Amino acid sequence: MIKNVRKNKDVGIYGYTAKWYDKNSRKSRMTQMQRYANEVASFVSGSANVLEVAPGPGYLAIELAKKGFSVTGVEISPDFVKIENKNADEANVAVDFKEGNADDLPCEDHFFDFIICSAAFKNFKDPVKALCEMHRVLKEGGTSLIIDMNHDATPEDINNEISETGMKGFDKHFVKFAFKTFLKQGAYSAENFESLLKETPFKNYMIKKEGISLFLYLYK
Repeated sequence: MIKNVRKNKDVGIYGYTAKWYDKNSRKSRMTQMQRYANEVASFVSGSANVLEVAPGPGYLAIELAKKGFSVTGVEISPDFVKIENKNADEANVAVDFKEGNADDLPCEDHFFDFIICSAAFKNFKDPVKALCEMHRVLKEGGTSLIIDMNHDATPEDINNEISETGMKGFDKHFVKFAFKTFLKQGAYSAENFESLLKETPFKNYMIKKEGISLFLYLYK
């Protein structure tokens, strides 16, 4: 499903689905978002400029702003941009959320100290161009981190991931089904990422497997 849609355009979440995602993923993903924010903080200081590509409801960007970073979020869905701004206002933090595409980031060259993209890279129509855009807006010496589902995740990995979220009822069964079917089918393997990177300016990188996810660290 994701593969077919992204042949023609980036995969976005809109309208009622965006509202449903915000409401139903907030509780299950918050601990994970805080952990990702701590990972970013291990690389850069509190005064750093940080970009999140495809922030969805904005949870991670908000957690980063709470740490004192100057945070920008670029999101393809105008519905998510509205939700992001509402969530940031409720959290009493400032984040510069913008509507835009990963393959044409509305950002200055060499501006960000750190870039992160979580659970969204598999949705991009042109992954090579998205990587090149990340390289363009990243400062020399900066790091980009892509976290996304591993195409080679095992059924055991998926079961463990669902258990850790604490989801129950319909949400648990729907997310488990999604992981095992269209999300896994649309995801990249470590080998896929290495092939993509050969077509980009990123030459120094590290790939780490954790649970159902791959962590791709890209160094400029």
